[in-house]
Amino acid sequence: MIDPEALVTAYAELYLQLMRTADRMMADQGASLARTKLLLCLQKRGPLRGTDIAEFFSQSPRTVTEAIDGLERDGLVERTPDPNDRRAKLIRITEKGIEAAARTEPLRHQLVDRTFGTLDDAERTALAAILEKLARGLAVD
Repeated sequence: MIDPEALVTAYAELYLQLMRTADRMMADQGASLARTKLLLCLQKRGPLRGTDIAEFFSQSPRTVTEAIDGLERDGLVERTPDPNDRRAKLIRITEKGIEAAARTEPLRHQLVDRTFGTLDDAERTALAAILEKLARGLAVD
């Protein structure tokens, strides 16, 4: 029987290897995984407040503000007033940001295919079921 701690270690090592590989592939193209993840988040979810982004990524607000500052400097996002809270700003992806994310998206797809493409349909189905079951075990009632 495999020790659950060994499974946790293997899972964590796979995740770290996946992230390092993604970072390396994107760096070769002049991008970064962190910036791309933030751009994709804004593209998929629409404009968000910085605090919402920080919570989504489990990052400190200061870290997210610095990332947003860099993206804004590069013209990839813009800050706009929040119509529901005049003290807050919404972070919105720009056309240039959408284009930047689109350039790196093929790299992400390549990595996903390279990683999960090694599994056949039955293995993918089993993995999806296992991951769902693990997530349910962590769910807070």
